[in-house]
Amino acid sequence: MLHTRQSLLKSFQHAFEGIIHTIKKERNIKIHLSFMCAVILCGFYFHITKIEWMICLILFALVLSLELVNTAIEAVVDLASPDIHPLAKLSKDAAAGAVLISAIISAIIGLMIFIPYIIRSI
Repeated sequence: MLHTRQSLLKSFQHAFEGIIHTIKKERNIKIHLSFMCAVILCGFYFHITKIEWMICLILFALVLSLELVNTAIEAVVDLASPDIHPLAKLSKDAAAGAVLISAIISAIIGLMIFIPYIIRSI
């Protein structure tokens, strides 16, 4: 049991190291985190509902998770194919596209949540 617990703790440690490394090295995740902080502040300011908070949290998780997966894919592709190759480009572009789609849809949903609050406060 002790070995399993240590392995589980090591898994969490590795996961946090991956998150921290990505935050330190990748510009786009910093942008996503900035928008996330802005949404959190607006959520508190406008007193959004519990359901709206849950939607925001799911969207935060989606975008940040995809950004982490994108970073992992880019690292593996760079390791496996240090030279320019059309399939390497396709892989990296597709992963970046997944992040972009999730970010755009998240922004649209965010506007759907917050625009009524903004209009009411005017």
